[in-house]
Amino acid sequence: MSVAAEIFTQEGKNATAERGVFIYGNDTIHYEVIRSSLSTDAAKKSPRKIVIKVHPDQRVVASAPFNATQDAIHEAVSKRARWICQHIEEFAKQKDTVLPKRYVSGETQFYLGKRYVLKVLVDNEHVTNVKLSRGRLNVTLKHELSHGPEDRIAKVKPLIDKWYQHKAKIVFHERLAQLLPKATWVKGIPSFRVMAMKKQWGSCSIKGNLMLNPHLVKAPKEFIDYVILHELCHIAEHNHSEKFWRLLTQIMPNWKEVKSKLDDMAEMYLNE
Repeated sequence: MSVAAEIFTQEGKNATAERGVFIYGNDTIHYEVIRSSLSTDAAKKSPRKIVIKVHPDQRVVASAPFNATQDAIHEAVSKRARWICQHIEEFAKQKDTVLPKRYVSGETQFYLGKRYVLKVLVDNEHVTNVKLSRGRLNVTLKHELSHGPEDRIAKVKPLIDKWYQHKAKIVFHERLAQLLPKATWVKGIPSFRVMAMKKQWGSCSIKGNLMLNPHLVKAPKEFIDYVILHELCHIAEHNHSEKFWRLLTQIMPNWKEVKSKLDDMAEMYLNE
């Protein structure tokens, strides 16, 4: 399949803004180029690859060294054209499927980064419970549900929410214990609470008490570690100062990459 690409430049106040377009089959894809702020000499000493990323909103971004040629960027985009189109299509499907949960069998639930299929069962002889089993999240009820969605949500959702709360407390306690040796400025073991939040993964009070979102337990452990380390850094630096970011980089050098991945999945993990 043929690929054609062009890059257009616009002079901004502080940097050169570049936008490109390529054609892959019948698709016309627009993308933006973000160059590093290094000078040409500095860039030669610290060469970087051209990194292509597709965001959940279907934006395509090529991150390039300061001195990368347009031909090099063109080649990098062209080589990843099929991959780019596939990811745009996947994110488009995700956008269509991120709808409020109905809590019916077949829906997707997440736990520690893995997808599980929800299965709602009725068994009069067993206690109401929620369990993971062979790729499924089984919710067992003692009584039949009515056909109305309100009844299903009222009975199934609280059980799943309680299960996530329970699992979150266990996992967060384990991860906090593992991560504390890195946070040498923290004295003792900070207390934490688990509380659902719509727009935050966590917070840290002036007294150093942590609050963590139970929805975070749906994410891989690396994402959980990032949030906990982020909040532990706030015990030393209460705002997002340069010192704060240096401290976070010191104890988690790849935090930007992890944060980006968590941001990409946030809508899925927070979906109720």
